Amino acid sequence: MKNHTILAVMFALIWIASTGCSAQAPRSEDDPRHQIARHYGIDGFDRIEAIRFTFNARVGAKQVRRAWLWKPGTGEVTHWSGSQSTAETFTHPLPAGTIDARARTLDAQFVNDRYWLLFPLHLVWDQTTIIEDHGQAQRPLGAGQARRIEVRYPSSGGYTPGDAYDLFIEPDGRIAEWVYRRGGVSQPTRMSSWEDHRRLGPLLIALDHHGPDGFRIWFSEVALKHVDGDGWIYPEV
Repeated sequence: MKNHTILAVMFALIWIASTGCSAQAPRSEDDPRHQIARHYGIDGFDRIEAIRFTFNARVGAKQVRRAWLWKPGTGEVTHWSGSQSTAETFTHPLPAGTIDARARTLDAQFVNDRYWLLFPLHLVWDQTTIIEDHGQAQRPLGAGQARRIEVRYPSSGGYTPGDAYDLFIEPDGRIAEWVYRRGGVSQPTRMSSWEDHRRLGPLLIALDHHGPDGFRIWFSEVALKHVDGDGWIYPEV
C-alpha cells in the first residue's frame, strides 16, 4: 500500500462536529451512547484541565508518531512530531474560514488521534450520530460473540461524512473490537481490537489497537491534569 493511501486510511477514521466537546445529548439510562460513554468516564471529563498523549501508528513499513497536549477548557492544542523540538500551537476547533493549510493539517491530525483515544466519549459529543443496538453478534476478530452497537454519522458535514462503526461490547461494558466502514459501505474498511484498558483519572482508555494485517495504533506518554490538581496523573498499572 502506498504511503498516501495508508495515511488516507488512517485519517479517514475521523468525523467531528464543529462544536466543542462540552455539549451532551439528553441523558437516558437505556441509551447505548450514554452507557458506553459513562463507562469510559465522560461524567468526569469536565474536571480535566489538560491531556497529553503520543499517538503511534504502524501499517506495514509506514510509521507515524505525534505528540499532543490538549486543554479542553480553552481549546489550546500543542503539537510535536517525530524528533521535532519546536512545538506548534493552535486552537481547536479552528476559527471559521481558516485558510492556513498547516493549521488545517494539524487540526485533522489532532482530530484523528484524539478520536482513537477518546472515541467512546464522542458517542455523546457527536450528537448527530445514529446509534443502533443489534444485540449479540459474531466478533470479527476474536472468538465468540459480543453486543454489536452500530454508530452512523450523517451523510454531510465533518471530515468524512457517512462513516459507520460497529462496536463489539463485552459484558463488562468495554469495547473489545470495532469495525470502521468508510462512507457507510457494507464491507469493513478497517478492523482493530481494543486492548490494554487502563484507568486514567476519571477516564478508562484503551492504549493498544491491532488489526489483522499488521496494522497497529498505540498510545504512549499518556497523562492528564485535573482542574484542581497539583500534577500529572498517569494510567494505572
